[in-house]
Amino acid sequence: MRIVQWLLLTCMAAANCQAAATDYPSRPLRWIVPFSPGGPSDIIGRFFAAKLSDALGKQVVVDNRGGATGIIAFEIAARAVPDGYTVLQAGASGLTTNPHLHAKLPYDVQRDYRLVTQLVATPNMLVVHASLPARTVKDLLALAKARPGQLAYASGGTGTSNHLSWEMLRFYTGIELVHVPFKGTGPALASVLGGQVPMMFSNMLPAMPHVRSGKLVGLAVTSATRSAAAPDLPTVAESGIPGYETTSWHGVVVPAGTPNPVVRRLYTELRRISQAPDVRERFAQDGTQVVGSTPEEYAATVKSESAKWAKIIKAAGIRPE
Repeated sequence: MRIVQWLLLTCMAAANCQAAATDYPSRPLRWIVPFSPGGPSDIIGRFFAAKLSDALGKQVVVDNRGGATGIIAFEIAARAVPDGYTVLQAGASGLTTNPHLHAKLPYDVQRDYRLVTQLVATPNMLVVHASLPARTVKDLLALAKARPGQLAYASGGTGTSNHLSWEMLRFYTGIELVHVPFKGTGPALASVLGGQVPMMFSNMLPAMPHVRSGKLVGLAVTSATRSAAAPDLPTVAESGIPGYETTSWHGVVVPAGTPNPVVRRLYTELRRISQAPDVRERFAQDGTQVVGSTPEEYAATVKSESAKWAKIIKAAGIRPE
């Protein structure tokens, strides 16, 4: 009898969600950002949330849920009602690295979400405080080898893109550094600006203004080719580490079970926003590529990135801190 009741309730809930999809949206949406304010996730999230609010005619409220490398936010989204009123800004750490770092997670990437679109992709930039006597990657490697285990670097948390950029560098060069994790790129970048931690791999979006102003020194970018936003800055691969390449990216997912019409509406509007020339130009200035991929293309990115980082994490012996 209980099974029959459960089936009836499930069917009724699905029917209600499908019916609600016909007049979607009829109230404000919640846009969950898995990291604290001030970092690239927050900058990207607030920009697209504002644009989506204009497109839908309903307020899209940004909800920063930082901590645990995005796990807190991912769990909230996984448990949310699948009606399209909760969207999660999802990046590499939540979708492709956490599953390889943690034996048990309170969410499952395949089971709990529907992929909507990849929003942007951007390389990280190796930046140092001006007091650090290094102006090239070669300088930095020499300094690290002369002082093994003494130099520290900041990151937005274990398993984030800016942490794994260092782990990849360690994998290729064998240098030993001290990892200082923060709850997001924003606080980590602030620590480097203040000189408390001498360096980090930062997403280019928040780092570029500080490099242009001279507050930070850029040494290299992590992409395969140089960034148009900083054409004089070499890639890490160019700097004597062939094969080194990594990028940071952000997309949108919704809880599994979200009705198809709602997913299509969100994808259509976000794709249209992504294709706008002013949007692409705004992000290009700081080295960020606007993507606006299909759900299938987004899924292919998640699959390939997951396989890549699984190898690096295993080879480097990375463990949660």
